[in-house]
Amino acid sequence: MKMIKHLSVAVLALSMFAHNSVAEESVVLTEDPHSNEMGFFDIHLCNWPERPNYFKMLFSSEKYEQIETMSVYTPDNQLLVTLDKTKFRTLNRKNKHDKRVYLLDIDVPDLATSGWYRIDVKNMDGNIYHARDYVIMTRLGIVSEMQPSGDDKKFNLPIRLKWKPVPGAKFYQVFVRDRWTEKMVYESKILDTPEIKIPDGKLEQGGDYSWTVHARDTNEHILLGDFHMGSMSEKALFTVAE
Repeated sequence: MKMIKHLSVAVLALSMFAHNSVAEESVVLTEDPHSNEMGFFDIHLCNWPERPNYFKMLFSSEKYEQIETMSVYTPDNQLLVTLDKTKFRTLNRKNKHDKRVYLLDIDVPDLATSGWYRIDVKNMDGNIYHARDYVIMTRLGIVSEMQPSGDDKKFNLPIRLKWKPVPGAKFYQVFVRDRWTEKMVYESKILDTPEIKIPDGKLEQGGDYSWTVHARDTNEHILLGDFHMGSMSEKALFTVAE
């Protein structure tokens, strides 16, 4: 997970929809609120097919051996959830210390509101370190009109994937998998246009593939984190001609 680029002073004005009304909030930040001495905190509002809206939250740390607890709180200071120390992904990084990423998905509570969500990270010495992420309770639409798609036609290499832009989305990421094994064969970088040509050598002639598009509203934003709203498309299918 990338860290947000440092900004010494940021004055950010947001127009946000909360309970169907528009509120203006001016926020002055002198440092990245997502980071503390123990690591990096982020929480996203996700719109995925076939499931209720949910929060994806994470905390990443190089100092994982020093962590005792990780507790996430709502804007009104109510405990939302505690991250499980035993459930993590390990990031092995060249010429850097390994990092553990603690991830958790939970359905959005009925009374969830916009505002600052906070994590309190307690270390083995009893010290507590805070980090925050701002969440606006709005939802991002799902990518549609994905091409190529369908079982009635085979497509010649090279394959160029295209889709209808999502209102409010500024960035996309494409995931291509083998249709039968679900093995990932291509994962794009963050894109700022609704199309991409699959690089040579990633697909095989006669191969069957599925692909999805993750849409996101921001990328490494000092207030909203890696991104604020995200959505995942339905699967589209295509077959490469022999």
